[in-house]
Amino acid sequence: MGTTRLVSRRRQDAGAKWARIAMAVLATVGVIDTGSITLKRWGLLGNLSCPMGADGCDKVLNSPWGTVADGIPLSFVGLLAYIAVLVMALLPLLPGLAENKSDLSRRTWWGMFSVSLGMVVFSGVLLGLMVFKIQAFCFFCVLSAVLSLSLFLLSVIGGGWDDPGQLIFRGILLALAVLLGGLIWASVVDPDRPEATATGPGVAPVVTTASSTATLALADHLTASGAVMYSAYWCPHCHEQKELFGKKATEQLKVVECAPDGRNNQADLCRSKGLEGFPSWEINGELDSGVKPLEVLADLSGYQGDREF
Repeated sequence: MGTTRLVSRRRQDAGAKWARIAMAVLATVGVIDTGSITLKRWGLLGNLSCPMGADGCDKVLNSPWGTVADGIPLSFVGLLAYIAVLVMALLPLLPGLAENKSDLSRRTWWGMFSVSLGMVVFSGVLLGLMVFKIQAFCFFCVLSAVLSLSLFLLSVIGGGWDDPGQLIFRGILLALAVLLGGLIWASVVDPDRPEATATGPGVAPVVTTASSTATLALADHLTASGAVMYSAYWCPHCHEQKELFGKKATEQLKVVECAPDGRNNQADLCRSKGLEGFPSWEINGELDSGVKPLEVLADLSGYQGDREF
């Protein structure tokens, strides 16, 4: 009788409660991390203080890999993943679930294992892009990777797994699937791939001029200082402004697509700004429309570097 009750209690309390609580705490930190980045990208939050310098964070978050389809920040996907882990960690701890607790506990451990493993693998892809392609350091990105790894280790250690072999088998299949998907996504988004210059509906014309050391430095400064260029793919003056910077420097600028039918557009954000025309520059909180000579942009943003534009 006592043995039966003990077995029943073990089945109900599958996994370690402390691990669930720890995962809930870490997931909450992840929600704050990715939520802050998402709100900043949507223009709902001011500049974030990035340890070890804001330049790297801005360069990474404003890179082609910082956004997924339709202008949705990649950080928003991470936010949803952290929320999912948080809900799964806390759900079996809620009162009133005694009858279904065993099945719920088992399912949520599998869910937390799967989501955190996917986050770890995808974070690895992002860190590789950060080091080898973007060549910048982003504290928030590294923090998210550390949180993802910690969540995964806690799910393995605290999950109370009865069949480690099945866990390893499923984990390998999932990791390979996420890795393959992540690498394909990274290559498709890569602006340096030959076919990236292809045009299509809602795509701005290709910038053909070469960037100089000075235009690259100015573009870096504008992005680091929070300057934004609001553009529309069909706007000839926007293309003229980009040609002044050159191809490489334009890729470093934070350019927001405002046309509702433009690719990766943020039309709602543009409408909220009350723009009077394109291109429009937002520098130090001030909006100014029209094509700007690079010297003017340097003066407006307080640029102190090379001006051999």
